[in-house]
Amino acid sequence: MDWNFNWESISTDQIIDLVKSYGLPLVWAIIIFIVGRIAARMISRFFGKMLIKSRVDETLVKFVQSLSYIGIMAFVILAALDKLGVQTTSFAAIIAAAGLAIGLSLQGTLGNLASGVMLIIFRPFSVGDFVEAGGVSGIIEEIQIFSTKMRSPDNKEIIIPNGQITGGTIINYSAKPTRRIDLVIGVGYDDDLKKVRSVLEEVISQENKVLESPEPTIGLLELGDSSVNFAVRPWVKTDDYWPTLFNLQEAIKLRFDQEGISIPYPQQDIHVVSTTAA
Repeated sequence: MDWNFNWESISTDQIIDLVKSYGLPLVWAIIIFIVGRIAARMISRFFGKMLIKSRVDETLVKFVQSLSYIGIMAFVILAALDKLGVQTTSFAAIIAAAGLAIGLSLQGTLGNLASGVMLIIFRPFSVGDFVEAGGVSGIIEEIQIFSTKMRSPDNKEIIIPNGQITGGTIINYSAKPTRRIDLVIGVGYDDDLKKVRSVLEEVISQENKVLESPEPTIGLLELGDSSVNFAVRPWVKTDDYWPTLFNLQEAIKLRFDQEGISIPYPQQDIHVVSTTAA
């Protein structure tokens, strides 16, 4: 094969035709690519600024910026190829088929991704909250796109897929500034109920972490099988919940001992019947 090309044999008209056929489309394709790339960056940055103003998590901001940039650049590349005369219909079909295949194979992962976006946008909890979600409870340490990291009360790290969290009930114990402590205190049927109520009121009033408003509630809850049960329901700040719960239970038991008030506990009476052989 002769690789020597005789440029002298090409006329001016032929050169013009070549430029029109290949040069101008190539220039336009380059222009489309450059302008499209600049536009993709500007649009992704615009989305980022809008999300930041909406106080959306930084992780989601970066994800949306990257996703918008990649999506726009895909259209830009297809437009540039189309300007060069390349049939982009087949490329679009291949991309769509590949996207469908990837979506089916990563169905669970994409579900966790969507759940992560929902958690970041709607904010059912924040870092530092104590929550019960996905069948476990603990303190939220990090909210990621695919999973959420928690720390259990005994300092174990728990990683939960976001889909498991949004698919169930979420209980946020830290969402409100105050919480109510629900205690059920049982006393014997022979005890003086008015004295019991007076002692409970005094113990509650002596705990400085109990809030005056809402006012604590002390009432007779039920007449049980072996005890008279009082409902003791004081309000505390959320951060003081567990220390106050422990202190109140200990203080009530010690005070009942001093006042001679009994706290029934399950017991069984066994009657032995002796028979005399005939």
